[in-house]
Amino acid sequence: MTDPISFPSATPRFSLPLLFAGQAQKEFSVNEAHALCDALLHAACEGEATAPPAEPADGETWIVGSGATGDWAGEDGRIAARQSGNWLFVEPLDGMRLFDRATGQVLLYRGGWQRPAAPAAPSGGVVTDAEARAAIAELISALQDAGVLPPS
Repeated sequence: MTDPISFPSATPRFSLPLLFAGQAQKEFSVNEAHALCDALLHAACEGEATAPPAEPADGETWIVGSGATGDWAGEDGRIAARQSGNWLFVEPLDGMRLFDRATGQVLLYRGGWQRPAAPAAPSGGVVTDAEARAAIAELISALQDAGVLPPS
């Protein structure tokens, strides 16, 4: 017979609370887990800020900027998700992607939030090829429209 599996109190990646046999008030653990899943599945944020908005709506998600104040003090770099009138904070993990509604870009977490840099349009040079420059400018524009590169 195999040994029973012993679970910790939370999942390893996002600290979703786990239930225990005979646990009283299971709804608190289940509701917290559902709220975190709601914030993290197909994650999108309103933008980055150092202070919570004056009148946040449930469902809003923000990246907490450096030097955060108010309810976000001490939560720098984390994801703040508004659920049931409270802020839940999640530590981002390497490889996590988040859509930033403010910039229209997909951000990647790699030890910090990475944003693509806008390339400069070609200029200068001894030989000017107008068609090549126009083609490069169109590629840059298409990548900006797709949210891969920031708008210039």
